[in-house]
Amino acid sequence: MRISSAELSFGRRGPLISLGLFVFAIVAAYEVSQYIINGDTFSLLLIGVAAVGCSLVVAILNDWRNGLYIFFAWLLFEDLVRKYLGNNMLIYFGKDLLVAVVYVSYLAAIRRKELRTFRPPFLMPLVLFIWFGVIQAFNPASTSLVFSVLGLKLYFYYVPLLFIGYSLLNSEAELRRFFLVNLGLAAVIAALGIAQAILGSTFLNPAQPAADIKNLSTLYRLAPLSGTIVYRPTSVFVSDGRFASYMLLAWILAFGFSGYLLLRSRRGRNLVFLTLAIVSAGVVFSGSRGALLYTGASLLICSAAFFWGAPWRQGEALRGVRTLQRTLLVGGLAFLLFLVAFPEALSSRFSFYSETLSLDSPDSELVHRVRDYPLQNFLLAFQYPRWPYGYGIGTASLGLQYVARILKVKSTISGVENGYGTLVVELGILGLILWIVWTLSLVLASWKIVKSLRGSPWFPLAVSISWFAVLLLFPLTFGGISPYQNFVLNAYLWLLVGILFRLPHIVLARQPAGAGQSQSRTL
Repeated sequence: MRISSAELSFGRRGPLISLGLFVFAIVAAYEVSQYIINGDTFSLLLIGVAAVGCSLVVAILNDWRNGLYIFFAWLLFEDLVRKYLGNNMLIYFGKDLLVAVVYVSYLAAIRRKELRTFRPPFLMPLVLFIWFGVIQAFNPASTSLVFSVLGLKLYFYYVPLLFIGYSLLNSEAELRRFFLVNLGLAAVIAALGIAQAILGSTFLNPAQPAADIKNLSTLYRLAPLSGTIVYRPTSVFVSDGRFASYMLLAWILAFGFSGYLLLRSRRGRNLVFLTLAIVSAGVVFSGSRGALLYTGASLLICSAAFFWGAPWRQGEALRGVRTLQRTLLVGGLAFLLFLVAFPEALSSRFSFYSETLSLDSPDSELVHRVRDYPLQNFLLAFQYPRWPYGYGIGTASLGLQYVARILKVKSTISGVENGYGTLVVELGILGLILWIVWTLSLVLASWKIVKSLRGSPWFPLAVSISWFAVLLLFPLTFGGISPYQNFVLNAYLWLLVGILFRLPHIVLARQPAGAGQSQSRTL
């Protein structure tokens, strides 16, 4: 047997490598023991997180698909680690490092010609908006390039997940795996949020939260008529708003996937409907009026769409009715259970919702919060003297408080509480126009995919993903730029849109050759 030069070289260096690893282990054990002796648990936790992070990087480089799941698991639970480590910014940027490694691993797979890529129909309007954002990074009104880097990251850093989402689904089994894993994580996060809403702010929060996040994790709302106090839980996140918006996303995905399973397979139905019940309860216990209203709107719109796109000719439209029936049934049973077990926690939230949302209530805030307040803030953007050309990307974005604390740099503007208004303040009126153009292009292209899948089991998934994109890019963003810049919603948006454009190709792959050719002419 012949021995290659590489094997011979490794054999010569093997003992040296082993010796080096042994010395490194001894030094590391000594350093760790010093932390233990001194009782420095904070540094030990940081070392543990760093060790886990290094192992995750290696795993991602070996397989970008598994790496993507690792990234999203870290994305969802990063805040839990961060708030117990004093809002440490090294933890905050951990997700950005992990997704960068996913990008590298994905590009390496493309170079090996293992993957198929695609050109999204809305690519040109999106690229124009990205280039305009890059130009705005050098706006002379911006006081620091730090704001530019922050803005570019918040707007565009997760855009490559669009292409990764398209390449991810190489089979229907991968599709099922993606939704089952993500809905399993959603069920855990929702259950923890419900428990926190019942037990109070001391659960899942450190005894002394960092100053930057203390108010976010200890927010209470007061019902104006009854005087009932409602705690808004954060679950594994650092803010109540991030938990509520994630519950909305999880509900839409669970509803769409349950419709797919009713038309396609019995496997996993019980788990998905259980998740739907838990997430529905999570929406109610979140104490967020926006999440509650948007979930109700999602139920009505997605249900109507399911009936419109049901396979009537195959006699399977009744399954759409079953989807709605089971959704209402499991939701009703969940609320009945919580009402019996925790009547005060649930009734207090219903009091808060009814007293502040009902049009019959003298303290109703529905019209003010839905119409008047966001419109007033949008018009406030035009009171800034530089509204025609803006102050630069990132100057009024999410996370400015961290920039001010760490780098001692403050923005010269306060911004407005309206997403479209923030776009005007940062990018000028042209930036707002380009935003509307590329978002409309994405929605119209998504609608074409939805229509092409009408009558197929994949239709409920397509509707749910498209509706989430519409919801995030239009009403939620109009209300404030924070939902779009929320890294959880942003990452899921781009990944799910890539998955949406992949769905027709999964359908074609499972049909006979003749049927596939016939279907391809309709797409």
